[in-house]
Amino acid sequence: MRYLSATDIQTLFPMAAAIEADKEALALYSAQKAKIPLRTNIDIPEYQGQSLYMPGYIQGNQPALGLKIVSVYPNNPQMHLPSVPATMVTLDPQTGQVSALLEGTFLTQLRTGAVQGAATQLLANPHVQKALLIGAGGQAMSQLEAMLTVRSLQEVYIFDRDVDQAHNFCHQASVKFAHQFPTHLIVVDDPNQVVAQVGLITTVTTAKQPTFDGNLVQPGTHINGVGAYTPQMCELPVSVLQRAQSIICDTVDGVLAEAGDIIQPLQAQTLTRQAITGELGQIINQTLPGRQNEKDITVFKTVGTAALDTLVAARIVQQAQKQNVGTIFGENK
Repeated sequence: MRYLSATDIQTLFPMAAAIEADKEALALYSAQKAKIPLRTNIDIPEYQGQSLYMPGYIQGNQPALGLKIVSVYPNNPQMHLPSVPATMVTLDPQTGQVSALLEGTFLTQLRTGAVQGAATQLLANPHVQKALLIGAGGQAMSQLEAMLTVRSLQEVYIFDRDVDQAHNFCHQASVKFAHQFPTHLIVVDDPNQVVAQVGLITTVTTAKQPTFDGNLVQPGTHINGVGAYTPQMCELPVSVLQRAQSIICDTVDGVLAEAGDIIQPLQAQTLTRQAITGELGQIINQTLPGRQNEKDITVFKTVGTAALDTLVAARIVQQAQKQNVGTIFGENK
């Protein structure tokens, strides 16, 4: 069995590879070649914790089998431990034997950034030059990297409610990507100052109210709603959903069950079910058209699926085996 740290994963699997793996996973999911059971949640009340188990099996020429374990322990930082530790387990689909353990927090950041990158690659106007990133938290770096990987952006505006965090993020990102992307990062005090100037918006927060004014969005803009993943959260303004020519999901079932951005306006009858166009995997499979016109407003909504974790992890492990990267346990003698 092989263990792969966050550093191992970064060495093995660049964002461009993760985007292609996510596209493969969503294409197979939309073709009904993925088995993704409901997530199992176990409460641990005596330690104020919760443990979540997300299995998945992906069919295809190179099948993938795995299980992501995520725990939520708010008191962990008091013991200098992460509050949301995560581990990915991959198994050999042919034998059922565990093949690897992967550090799950970075894996989640990678595949979440990559799925937005896939949507941006397929739906944003090819020559978009300016973008807005709302939210400078733990997911933001991979979101920025994904946007920069698929589009040659001249400027990216950064907004976070914590201005110091936004400036710190810009500094870290400028250092990290200095030799890779010649993009100017600019902190703004209010996202609505620049919404009308950009052709690409990614919002990755846990907000319960829309993070920008949808009436300011210009024709041709592509919007990614990444952060809201419960029925109570909502980042996307209903005004922009009503104006959108297409609303694309990572998985329709997941979005309709978990995404407050979509659930709330459906319940309020300010959005119809018919407004949900379909899944990104259908566009990849060419069973659904993507952007039809350079003036279209397109929206991508993701809540995540174990299909992404399972397939991305499997492809990372394949690379690790080829390059002999990682720490080996229980090697046969």
